Amino acid sequence: MLDLSAADSYFMGRSREHAGTRTSMEPRSAKFRIGQVVKHRSFPFRGVIFDVDPVFANTEEWWMAIPEDKRPRKDQPFYHLLAENAQTHYVAYVSQQNLLADESGEPVRHPEVTAYFAEFRGDHYVMRRSYAN
Repeated sequence: MLDLSAADSYFMGRSREHAGTRTSMEPRSAKFRIGQVVKHRSFPFRGVIFDVDPVFANTEEWWMAIPEDKRPRKDQPFYHLLAENAQTHYVAYVSQQNLLADESGEPVRHPEVTAYFAEFRGDHYVMRRSYAN
């Protein structure tokens, strides 16, 4: 799991270091934080972020399964979510461009939330000390 403060300095350091010279696979700044409740921009699900990759880090097979016209860029943060929709809960891997902050104030009902987080504070969860780096 990527420590939030380390992630922030990594993303921000890369942005400053390469200002104006970004290549296609350089990470972009993280917009969301571990513990934040988010929702998908296009699909009816929401979740809490429990990990973040600075750039795409899943399989090429997973990537190619996404229709080309909907495929997100790889050079952005990808978030691991404890996700839920009206029918079920699951773990989702979502690009930054496809996420929005969830402003409902409602907790996420995913059964694994308590394994990662100690408490809910309206728009975010506080990570358990045992999971913080």
